[in-house]
Amino acid sequence: MAHGHSEKGGHIVSYGTFIGVWLALLMLTALTVAVSGVDLKRLSVLTALAVACIKTSLVLGIFMHLKYEDRIFKVMFLVVVVTLAIFIGLTFTDTTLAR
Repeated sequence: MAHGHSEKGGHIVSYGTFIGVWLALLMLTALTVAVSGVDLKRLSVLTALAVACIKTSLVLGIFMHLKYEDRIFKVMFLVVVVTLAIFIGLTFTDTTLAR
């Protein structure tokens, strides 16, 4: 292996894909800001977590090339994201139950 490259070779992602993902991230950020002004009661935290998970998936899948990795890395990513979402959601249960 020369220069730290794997034997699989590199994956070339087009600029169009990068721009599309960037635009999607911008729209999801705008959605997060728009939803923050709406009183969704108990769904506020769930909505914020859902949008954050989608944005994280886009960044890791496309920009960090997780899309092209082996299945075990994808499964580990999902386990970590679900676990993190559960812990963050449980952290906010005291504020959502107080309403």
